[in-house]
Amino acid sequence: MAISIDKHIGLYQHALELRSQRANVLANNIANADTPGYKARDIDFQQMLKVRMGEAAEVIPVETSDNQHFLSVSQADTITGLKFRNPTNPSIDGNTVDAQTEKTEFVRNTMEYQAAFEFLNGKVKSLMSAIKGE
Repeated sequence: MAISIDKHIGLYQHALELRSQRANVLANNIANADTPGYKARDIDFQQMLKVRMGEAAEVIPVETSDNQHFLSVSQADTITGLKFRNPTNPSIDGNTVDAQTEKTEFVRNTMEYQAAFEFLNGKVKSLMSAIKGE
């Protein structure tokens, strides 16, 4: 019986990639905490993991009646998974970054990255012991 390595470790591989991308987005938010007009962004991790695993429903694009209307979902956002974060305390200069929220999310994301890495490491070790016949 053949073992599909991609099915065996695929979830954790995609989770690590997304956690790494999310860490970059959160770090960018923290770095721009004092930039006037900067809008905090984040990755919808659950939705993007479903997309990567091929389980997501197709996104229906929003139609507008005028080319100056804002789109609620852009093509780039469906590919990258980036969304604007809703500000809890918007500032006068238009910046929506809450440094405490961003730092908390960064630490949480780091812990979840470590957990996914440990699971992936365990899967690889189990495959290696199966190959060695242990």
